[in-house]
Amino acid sequence: MNYLINEKYIINILVFILKSLTEIKKQCLRTVLQLYKTASAGHIASSLSAMDMLVYLFFEQMHDDDLFILSKGHAAAALYTVLAKSGRMPEEMLGAFYREGTSLAAHPPCNGLIKEIPFGTGSLGHGLPLATGFAFSQKYTSKKRRVYCLMSDGDCNEGATWEAALFAAQHKLDNLVAIVDYNMLQAFGYGRDVIDLEPLVNKFEAFGFRTIYVETGNNFESLCNAFEQIELTPVNRPTCIITKTVKGSGISFMEDKLEWHYLPMSDEQYQQAIEEIEQYA
Repeated sequence: MNYLINEKYIINILVFILKSLTEIKKQCLRTVLQLYKTASAGHIASSLSAMDMLVYLFFEQMHDDDLFILSKGHAAAALYTVLAKSGRMPEEMLGAFYREGTSLAAHPPCNGLIKEIPFGTGSLGHGLPLATGFAFSQKYTSKKRRVYCLMSDGDCNEGATWEAALFAAQHKLDNLVAIVDYNMLQAFGYGRDVIDLEPLVNKFEAFGFRTIYVETGNNFESLCNAFEQIELTPVNRPTCIITKTVKGSGISFMEDKLEWHYLPMSDEQYQQAIEEIEQYA
């Protein structure tokens, strides 16, 4: 009987967490769309595919002293929004997004003004090397900080990514978690037509990573199950979580459409996007 009570309690807690994360995501999506509409800027779909992972990391997974690096810097608006909503950055700063002279540029800044953004990124292939170096430093100075790096599949086209992967495995950086936003759509087309990465899971495994594949990356329950494996089954090597996502996730006319790597929204498109977000459970 006690076992059943405890199991029911755990399930109820999980349901509460998932509902809370969903509401936070809705708030973040509203803000992101508003930022892009005001700026009349593109890269909207890249932020949408990464939003679930960012919300989960900053509201559920990461400790205060953990480090996060956004290698797919073109999703900066999503990062800025999550940092603000989680209290890691003043929310009033968001009003300066994409403006002349702002610290909140189209890609994460490299000026060090935002504590939670230690490196400027956006030129693909730089994020994992930076994260690996930081994880190496933390491990060998006996600090307990974990380092998370969110990459795009485009990052995995770059040689520097795989050099870093070799280094991380060689030094058994079990405090490093690489996450691939695997939406399979890049600036110039589908990944399979640009550089086919398959089998990507096998590649990271061959390079020495414990690799976890998430079939539905835009889903909090799936992400919870993946990150739970890290906590419950620690290994003496780095981890890569490959999340199959949808570019433009949640907005019907943006999903899996190449043009939304670039386009700004019209007034009508913005209104439709906001209405679709409000329909989230």
